[in-house]
Amino acid sequence: MSDALTDLEANVRADLAMITHPGAAWLEPKTGPDGKPALDVLVIGAGQSGIAIGFGLLRSRVSNILLLDKVEEGKEGPWLTYARMPTLRSPKDYTGPDLDIPSLTYQSWHEARFGKESWQTLDLIPRGHWAEYLLWLRRTIELPVRNCCELLEIAPAADGLLAAHVKRADGVETLYARKIVLATGQEGMGVWMIPESLQHLPAGSVATVADSIDFESLRGKRVAVIGAGASAFDNAATALEAGAAEVHLLCRRAQIQVIQPYRWLTFRGFLRHLSDLDDAWRWRFMRTILEMREGFPQPTYDRCARHANFTLHEGAPIEAVQQTGKGIELQTPRGAIAADLVICGTGIDMNFAGRGELSRFAANIATWSDRYQPPESERNARLGRFPYLADDYAFTERVPGKTPWISNIHLFAIASTMSFGPSGSSINAMTTAVPKLVHGLTRGLFRADIERHWASLSAYDVPQAVVTRPAQKMEESR
Repeated sequence: MSDALTDLEANVRADLAMITHPGAAWLEPKTGPDGKPALDVLVIGAGQSGIAIGFGLLRSRVSNILLLDKVEEGKEGPWLTYARMPTLRSPKDYTGPDLDIPSLTYQSWHEARFGKESWQTLDLIPRGHWAEYLLWLRRTIELPVRNCCELLEIAPAADGLLAAHVKRADGVETLYARKIVLATGQEGMGVWMIPESLQHLPAGSVATVADSIDFESLRGKRVAVIGAGASAFDNAATALEAGAAEVHLLCRRAQIQVIQPYRWLTFRGFLRHLSDLDDAWRWRFMRTILEMREGFPQPTYDRCARHANFTLHEGAPIEAVQQTGKGIELQTPRGAIAADLVICGTGIDMNFAGRGELSRFAANIATWSDRYQPPESERNARLGRFPYLADDYAFTERVPGKTPWISNIHLFAIASTMSFGPSGSSINAMTTAVPKLVHGLTRGLFRADIERHWASLSAYDVPQAVVTRPAQKMEESR
């Protein structure tokens, strides 16, 4: 480790020591059915969101926590797996997991790691560096994390606890917690979509942008990418750079989307207070933003356009698909396109029942379509399938009283978007979204213990001073 990084970590410890107030412990762990202390909060996911949530809880003196992630250490999140862009798309000065502690920002880490001049000349953050920074952050703030642990199911347990059944390398264990946070990023509540017309294709001939794809095997092959968002372009570019013979990108719109609505909404008022609006306004804003879809920056487009064997097809929705002796034929209004592999960049759809961890209560998770019916001109069935969350990011019940315990399961993922705007998968929203979630968690923990706090106050008799001279009575002073 460099001297600069060692000095930075010392500065982090000093900064955190100066802002510990109030430092009093205020939680007493419950005991689980196994006789062991239950966790106050179990966080599923140790990527950038899980790290920020864990850090926020520690700063709120909620230290009886644990983060779980199903992958090995350092591989959390998409950065070293299915993220196929060279750099982050967010501007380098966006802050997030640091929660406004200057010594914990990416800039501080980058300057300590590579020098201040490197920061000044840096355009966008390389995704490998971002992954390295997140691992450094997690270790520096000493978050308790267990890797290679996959959540299988959540169930109710005695005394208001939740039981999390977790698969480890050596078997299955049950962890008990008062609250569970699902910080599961992109796929937290659903599945990556493959258009119905492609679902009959044999395995190996169709993939999603989140799948593990052997791009080297595509040398000399024909690739069709469906979708025109940033991830679709990333996959097209990766195929081109691997030596694909042809890459066709199919956009169903008449024109590709080049406006990035997430740049518009990155201001404190929207990020902090969208969730305070009524359902009509929340729906109106988020339907407009999500129907626009995310735009892509110029370098993302240029990465594809520099290849002569790249073709962008606008106004080209898939009308029919058939497998021929020469591969896959995609029929569009612009004509037929032949491909050896189809990559779908068509987003994520909600599928609660398809998530094993939600299977026990999936049917009773309230959705936006259960709670709000927009005007005819604003309807969108896909967005109506998003979960309708409480003001602390907790699930709400479709049928009240049927599964009341799900109010202690909190969702901080892309599926939170309709209720809170960008939050669970967006760097630009963390500085406002994570504190809102943490405040909701601590509010619930405090309210659940209100009788104990009242008893503690009633019994409180710690004197702050010692009176050494008896007070003179009024009669004696006359």
